[in-house]
Amino acid sequence: MDTQTLRAEQLQRAADVIRQDQLAVDPPAFIAGCDVGFEQEGAVTRAAIAILRYPSLELVEYQIARIATTMPYIPGFLSFREYPALLAAWERLRQKPDLIFVDGHGISHPRRLGVASHFGLLVDVPTIGVAKKRLCGKFEPLGAEVGAKSALMDKGEQLGWVWRSKARCNPLFIATGHRVSADGALAWVQRCMAGYRLPEPTRWADAIASRRPAFQRWLAAHPEVSPCVF
Repeated sequence: MDTQTLRAEQLQRAADVIRQDQLAVDPPAFIAGCDVGFEQEGAVTRAAIAILRYPSLELVEYQIARIATTMPYIPGFLSFREYPALLAAWERLRQKPDLIFVDGHGISHPRRLGVASHFGLLVDVPTIGVAKKRLCGKFEPLGAEVGAKSALMDKGEQLGWVWRSKARCNPLFIATGHRVSADGALAWVQRCMAGYRLPEPTRWADAIASRRPAFQRWLAAHPEVSPCVF
């Protein structure tokens, strides 16, 4: 894999990221949550997309795509490994969202192109990165209280916010993906909380991908929904 070519593409695409709020529908009618994982020792990439109605945060559609993994894991270039499965799931959606939350980084990446930014650019929909761990940048220690926040800084620029969403839990790293500002990203994540560490869009995407009990209960309550999986 030619990392120099990938690096050049990252820098080129990062320059195209819009860091201001440009929601075509505001407030959004539908918000997506995206989660990507790997199966069969990395041979298969699995992407789950949940579509929630806003502001009720009711799950209305989901898609899961499993495709052959297209490239090996290379630190700093994960978005190239993850976005093909996201696109496969995206193409199956009947209801396209107005705003996307991605479980991963947006511009909070050494070259400012995490998977949330990469995918947001490809589909040209406002996108927010909601990551569980820091990839780059520094921040001041957070207080223990819910709502504590600190700017995530790198090389003199703010990449996003570090925000404690739940007591006794590690904070989230929230950043612009595409067509959403840093403050807008944090505000939308805050509007989509329901008492858990993760906002509802990515929490549902994770539940779908891992077939967690909450998703199993949803399926039992919606027998009319046929499996949207391939």
